[in-house]
Amino acid sequence: MSIKVRYFASLKERIGRSEDELSVGAPMSVRQIWRQLNPELAMPESVLAAVNMEYVELDSLVEDGGELAFFPPVTGG
Repeated sequence: MSIKVRYFASLKERIGRSEDELSVGAPMSVRQIWRQLNPELAMPESVLAAVNMEYVELDSLVEDGGELAFFPPVTGG
């Protein structure tokens, strides 16, 4: 089982990569995936997450074959 994880904009720069592939044995929450892939880096407070191109809560589960994307907080003016 695998989950594709993508990072965008300033998150990509901060982490130093644009994507990861995570092998999992069972569905994992968005928050758990962040912690596993980035154990040294706290998740930004207002980070946005999307699973299969739909925004989700950080406790939402990501299934096998899913795609998880992280976006930094967006501000407007």
